[in-house]
Amino acid sequence: MTEPVASKLDVGKGADMRPIAALTREATAKGAGLPGVVWLGGYRSDMTGSKAEALCQQAGRNGQACLRFDYSGHGASGGDFRDGTISRWLEESLAVFEHCTSGPQILVGSSMGGWIALRMVQELKARGQGDRVAGLVLIAPAPDFTLELMEPELTDAQREALERDGFYEEPTPYGPDPNVFTRALFEDGRKNRVLEGLIETGAPVHIIQGMADPDVPWRHALRLVEHLPSENVTVTLIRDGDHRLSRDEDIARILAAVDGIATGS
Repeated sequence: MTEPVASKLDVGKGADMRPIAALTREATAKGAGLPGVVWLGGYRSDMTGSKAEALCQQAGRNGQACLRFDYSGHGASGGDFRDGTISRWLEESLAVFEHCTSGPQILVGSSMGGWIALRMVQELKARGQGDRVAGLVLIAPAPDFTLELMEPELTDAQREALERDGFYEEPTPYGPDPNVFTRALFEDGRKNRVLEGLIETGAPVHIIQGMADPDVPWRHALRLVEHLPSENVTVTLIRDGDHRLSRDEDIARILAAVDGIATGS
């Protein structure tokens, strides 16, 4: 089993350049013919979380390549978190994907990472590289979350803060620091909407969604399915599953979904 290798890739130009930290595990002869695995984390998460670690370990056991990285403003990467938008993090995801992977890959996107995974498919297909995506595993996917899930719930005070300050903060149960949401994030989110027409993935999709998720309602996952015309779409609803889906049994389902796509089973 090869060990993950740390690297950094500069993305952007001039004052906008930011170093993106990545961990890459190379494929071995054992995994010949198997697609690699690419982890796309959620908002404020990083590449050292339990799901990302488990995916990397499984890839190592199978001899598959595995890539995980931190968006700018996250984890070990540079850049200011408040500069982050879907377009910015998408640019970084595509740059790292192009630089650190070769051949078909399974995109595993968690929460916001599910949105970025879907946008990556669209951008890769536009470049004539749609065959680089062997499949998608979307964990509590949150496509269009700024417009569909957050804007309708904004309070008057939050709307005023966005207009006056360009951002607002709110406490989160996932860490000691508050979440920060910027006006730029909301405005850019509209430019990256995917729940408007059909999303042609050209690859199998497996969605895993908790029904006790307080952040992304399970019906949002079903709405996503309506935009996926492929017949090869699987949805796993976990009755007591939360947003993180980080329990041992949740991670086992995620790993099984990745294996299923990799082996065509």
